[in-house]
Amino acid sequence: MAPEKKDKKKWISKLRNKYRLVFMNDETLEERLTFRLSRLNVFIALGSLTIILIFLTSILIAFTPLREYIPGYTNYGLQKKLYLLLKKTDSIEKDLSRKELFFQNLKDIINGKDLTSDIPLSKDSLHKYSNIKIKRSVEDSMLRLEVDNRSKYNIYRMENTENAFLKKSSIGGVLFFTPLKGIITNVFKPSDGHYGIDIVSKQNEAIKSVLDGTVVFSSWTIETGYVIIIQHPQNIVSVYKHNSAVLKKAGDIVKAGDPIAIVGESGEMSTGLHLHFELWSDGNPVDPKDYISF
Repeated sequence: MAPEKKDKKKWISKLRNKYRLVFMNDETLEERLTFRLSRLNVFIALGSLTIILIFLTSILIAFTPLREYIPGYTNYGLQKKLYLLLKKTDSIEKDLSRKELFFQNLKDIINGKDLTSDIPLSKDSLHKYSNIKIKRSVEDSMLRLEVDNRSKYNIYRMENTENAFLKKSSIGGVLFFTPLKGIITNVFKPSDGHYGIDIVSKQNEAIKSVLDGTVVFSSWTIETGYVIIIQHPQNIVSVYKHNSAVLKKAGDIVKAGDPIAIVGESGEMSTGLHLHFELWSDGNPVDPKDYISF
């Protein structure tokens, strides 16, 4: 046992033996740097340097794009980009379907055929909903019958029918925005079936909403071309006909003064470049000139 202990002490003492590391000038033999080292100090320094390098390498891989080059790691931003691309692709497909439907309807109009009202369902969709059967309950049938009987003999009529269209409405305190600056060529004549006014303006002039509201109709009709109808507060409705294009779709929220269409002469009943503008209050047409300065 004694020799083993002596060998162990010798090995430890060798680790602690001091050595001198000297850097000298080869020509003048001048000492520039001197270090007193031991084997133990060298081992500790090298071990510490190794641990620091491993730690720095781990941080570099974990928090920089370099980790993408290591098998098993993925780019987290790639999934987000893929989702956005799929969403954009889906929107493009829907837009293409709407445009195809528009051109198909245009061909049907030219050929005198019935319009395609909606985009046809795919085979998968038809398969999913083909077995659905909707049955009316007894309570639902009784409620429908009660409502029908309650309104069966109701007749919508206005007081003083002869002067109903000339009657002033209760919107005198509302401040309207002028939809289009121009010259009025046809005035409000409800007796002739003309429930608005015709305004002639420059080509490509923007038509603006008279009040804040919600677009309830925005489409093309054979007689009046591109038409847009907006529901406003206080049961006020504004109608804009014969446009060359509409800038809003049904369901859009608009503010007073927002551009909603471009003046035009679309529709079979158009007599030239103008805007046919109607203003309705509580279900009755009123003369827009009484409330708006053109």
